[in-house]
Amino acid sequence: MSTREQILARVREALADVPADERPEHVAVPGDYRRESALEHREVLDLFVQTVEDYGARVHRVGPDGVSGVLHEVLGSRGARTVVTPPGFPEQWVTAAGLVLLRDGPPMSTASLDRAGAVVSTATVAIAETGTIALVSGAGTGRRALTLLPDVHVCVVRTDQVVATVPEAFDRLAGQRTRPITLVSGGSATSDIEFVRVEGVHGPRTLEVVLVDVPSAG
Repeated sequence: MSTREQILARVREALADVPADERPEHVAVPGDYRRESALEHREVLDLFVQTVEDYGARVHRVGPDGVSGVLHEVLGSRGARTVVTPPGFPEQWVTAAGLVLLRDGPPMSTASLDRAGAVVSTATVAIAETGTIALVSGAGTGRRALTLLPDVHVCVVRTDQVVATVPEAFDRLAGQRTRPITLVSGGSATSDIEFVRVEGVHGPRTLEVVLVDVPSAG
């Protein structure tokens, strides 16, 4: 028996007691997913850093006054001479770092974005358990192409934007799901059938996260 036949046989066995006229909508699926974490917020932040770095990205934790300095350091280490920012991004962070600024307003061409050294954006929400950063297209975060084409993406995340779980993140995204949402979990990487890792195919090769400490609302 082939693997395919084994799988199908197990599916048939599992469905043996299901009435023939039953449809998916006839069975309620519980939606009471765990939304709260037992972790304190500082532990949530530590978990976020650990998970993001597991993807091969780097996290730089600074205070509100240290953003420009770390942007200068990070982008300099990556050899980025030109930096693209979306409308609504705090441009003083980039200009204070002494970088050449390109504004994506009006929208730059695909070729121009591809030639840019890096893009710097803000975030909408970040998830500690998965190391994922959600970018809802808009002020500060930019449009989807902006954060996917340049080789380096530097994302500025506030500590009050970091939550523990996926359901918590979707609660925060409620009301914004009509706009494009980009989910970032590390730099772009994939493996072919021979498990050869290739980076940068579906997005930036490099992700740098600037985690800015701000007072917690709690």
